[in-house]
Amino acid sequence: MSAVTTTATATTAPVVAEPSKAVRRKRRGLSPGRRLPASRLIGPALLLALWAAASAAGRLDPAAIPAPWTVLETGAHLWTDGTLRGDILTSLQRAASGFAIGLVAGVALALAAGLSRVGEALIDGSVNLNRAIPTLGLIPLFILWLGIGETFKIAIIAIVVYIPIYLNTHAALSGIDSRFVELAEVQGLNRYQFIRQIVIPGALPGFFVGLRLGVTGSWLGLVVLEQINATSGLGYMMFQAQNYGQSDVILVGLVVYGIFGLASDSTVRFIERRVLSWRRTLSN
Repeated sequence: MSAVTTTATATTAPVVAEPSKAVRRKRRGLSPGRRLPASRLIGPALLLALWAAASAAGRLDPAAIPAPWTVLETGAHLWTDGTLRGDILTSLQRAASGFAIGLVAGVALALAAGLSRVGEALIDGSVNLNRAIPTLGLIPLFILWLGIGETFKIAIIAIVVYIPIYLNTHAALSGIDSRFVELAEVQGLNRYQFIRQIVIPGALPGFFVGLRLGVTGSWLGLVVLEQINATSGLGYMMFQAQNYGQSDVILVGLVVYGIFGLASDSTVRFIERRVLSWRRTLSN
């Protein structure tokens, strides 16, 4: 009788389950895979506030570092007369062209080297040799090969972009866990199914790391290239301002470069969170 009573009590007693991690995160307002995009602006906003405070207090030389409102006024004037708009459009076209070529080249070479031993023997050593050579040091040679026009600028940007994309994607492809290979053999997957279902998804995190580095590199290379025999672009505008001692115009160019760099990096991170929604990290 006591055994029956004990069993009935155990059966009817409510089961209290421990809240899952997702529930606990939701209660704390930390929905997995979502972050507040505006939080990335806290650092730049703090720097801007310190800059404005130092300028208002007279701690900065206006001739060397103009106040933020002076830079804003100069930028508005350059935008109104069409100078800034034309230079931004030219810079965007150069950066986009070089980035697109570098992206395709980096992914194609990484797949060829990561999925084939012959491809790795032919490609990996050459890419690492290219990485060891300072890219900006190739400028004189590329000018001799391609001329002083737009072509060599786009080619240099493509090199700056493809190297980090190749390195990170190739490393991710080479680092696929051997247990996944065994799982694919057990499941009877053919080579195409193995690449599509296991290799490519496993390499995506490394690819996005390289993509972020490539996006940043395209803007860094553009700053230098647009000061070499250019007639338009943000770098050209800054170079001309240097000759006339216009530090406010130089700061306008730097601010625009920074905005585009932050915006492009944030876009890549947004796409990464969408594509890799299955992946949970401390940063999500």
